Amino acid sequence: MKYTTAIIQLPIVREDKGERVRTPEDAYRICADLAQLAQESFHVLILNAKNTLVERCMVSLGLVDASLVHPREVFRTAIHKNAAAIVLVHNHPSGDPTASSEDVRITRQLVEAGRIIDIKILDHVIIGRRSDNHQAFLSLREEGICTFN
Repeated sequence: MKYTTAIIQLPIVREDKGERVRTPEDAYRICADLAQLAQESFHVLILNAKNTLVERCMVSLGLVDASLVHPREVFRTAIHKNAAAIVLVHNHPSGDPTASSEDVRITRQLVEAGRIIDIKILDHVIIGRRSDNHQAFLSLREEGICTFN
């Protein structure tokens, strides 16, 4: 019988250096730069068990009014970084953060996928631009549009 030895190195201490993400305002502040983009960009805020930001990653860069998003891409980095939870964030280049039916559909699909792999989706924040007609962002959780974990 032949045996192989594997050497594994594990960090003894992992320092949290990120910001806490507790509210939709926190997610907006971290991703406010998306408001000025001319095309949709879908990002994931990867959080640890204390809701501290581990990483912000862009999942998709789309068109003026659409962005292709699939659970595989959304959860890839989250799984790799041992995420306890994530926050979904994308922009509407029109400036109007109102959720579309597609935004609601993909959010529900991603929440279900997160349940299966045990990574909570805390919110989906849509970033627009503040005007007389609308706010700078919309939280699907706060608006009660989708049910989250």
